Amino acid sequence: MKGHSGDVSDDFDVDAELGFAPAVSATGVERRPENTRKPRRRHSLSQRISAALVLFAALTGMGAAYATFATSSGADTSSAYQINAGHQLYEVSCITCHGANLQGVQDRGPSLVGVGGASVYFQVITGRMPATGQGAYEPRKTAKYGEAETRAIAAFVQSLGGGPEIPSGQLRGDDASIAEGGELFRVNCASCHGTTFKGAPLSAGKQAPSLNQSTDLVLWTAMLSGPESMPVFGDNELTPEEKRAIVAYVQTIKNSADPGGNGIDRIGPVSEAIVIWVAGVGALMVAILWIGAKTQ
Repeated sequence: MKGHSGDVSDDFDVDAELGFAPAVSATGVERRPENTRKPRRRHSLSQRISAALVLFAALTGMGAAYATFATSSGADTSSAYQINAGHQLYEVSCITCHGANLQGVQDRGPSLVGVGGASVYFQVITGRMPATGQGAYEPRKTAKYGEAETRAIAAFVQSLGGGPEIPSGQLRGDDASIAEGGELFRVNCASCHGTTFKGAPLSAGKQAPSLNQSTDLVLWTAMLSGPESMPVFGDNELTPEEKRAIVAYVQTIKNSADPGGNGIDRIGPVSEAIVIWVAGVGALMVAILWIGAKTQ
């Protein structure tokens, strides 16, 4: 050791002689292992990576849970653009009678809270709303707004008030469901709309309208919303399959030819015979009187 030139702090020879590295060097300074800090740095880095992965997984899980909950709870999926467009149309044509917050205006219009987009679609697409006056019955008119504008108004009302949404997907059953649809229609609908969908007058000046111009979606939204005197047929009253069967029956009968020839708008065989008899006898009497007047 002393043979080294002046520097007695050379630990290499000491380590070699002792066979291990002493805790204190020859100079009296405590030795620190060279690799002490490096594992700590690696350990700290791995902890940070693990924490970041845990945070990322937690945020991902929360986002997925929210998306699942929002979808299952029936949250409105309409675009903000569509809702904003519907809001503008609402302020032009609806706010006077139904209020800024759908609360309704006394002696003008009812509240729209809870009616849903289905009711708005039915009323607007059939031209019943905006109404030109107040009465017991609001007849069908030429619609003021088209499909896109009607859906925009419905989306705005849906976003504020909730309620039954506009249905989507297949709304008409297949041919196998027509028989069931006919039975359901006769039980639930024919008493007001007639067996041939012509409609009929009701009490207090009201009227069950004709179904001849009704599309699949109009029929479905009417069942969901129950306009005027019509009862509401929710999924507890008529399942979606039963609604599809009714739509299939109505649309099939409307579009099918009368097997008996000209059925006078399908008002029924007895009624048709009476009409033909009265019209025929009346025409014959007119002809007799005309001939008699000519001969005098």
